[in-house]
Amino acid sequence: MDAIIDVIIPAYNEEDSIAKVIGDIPIGLVRDIIVCNNASKDQTKERALSAGATVVDQPIAGYGNACLKGIEFIGEKDIKPDIVVFLDGDYSDHPEEMTKIVEPILHRSKDLVIGSRVLGNLEKGAMMPQQIFGNWLATNLIRLFYSYKFTDLGPFRAIRYTKLMDIEMVDKDFGWTVEMQVKAAKHKLEYEEVAVTYRKRIGVSKVSGTLKGTILAGHKILWTIFKLL
Repeated sequence: MDAIIDVIIPAYNEEDSIAKVIGDIPIGLVRDIIVCNNASKDQTKERALSAGATVVDQPIAGYGNACLKGIEFIGEKDIKPDIVVFLDGDYSDHPEEMTKIVEPILHRSKDLVIGSRVLGNLEKGAMMPQQIFGNWLATNLIRLFYSYKFTDLGPFRAIRYTKLMDIEMVDKDFGWTVEMQVKAAKHKLEYEEVAVTYRKRIGVSKVSGTLKGTILAGHKILWTIFKLL
């Protein structure tokens, strides 16, 4: 029996990119594409629906809040997925690489797969210097305190649904990705990183594009690492 794969895409004001993201997901690979409309003030919802996605509304701002709403939606399905994939709605990830994101779970018994921009092809200017440094610092702290060797906190990732339930994600904003990886370490999940391609996003980043966003995200990531010790 083929594995059931659902995709969660948190999206805030991504009207120019969301249809491209949906359109590049390999046909026939996934059961449902769930766009979590995170208080968008533009046509994100309408364009996602037109592109064939399921849209759930999360009026409370926050990346983690959007992801949690998507998980809640999946949890109400009669038949749960085997794998949940997360990727961003800004077209910085390459959705066509989803096949290799899920492959280690399907064929090598992994629980979690992180798409690593560090190991892959990073377009010049796609990540700000503060993002690159923050990634380096956070992954090295995880290695130091939890003995799990990650190279990236990349948003493009896949996890077994049962393991996603086990780790009980709670973060509502910037700490989402690091929380998942730290909890994966604490729960001794089998993980793998795969090299992915990463390009400049469409539009302006809500996090690294502003000084306030950068500071808040950096603080939350570090706080999460130490809180879960």
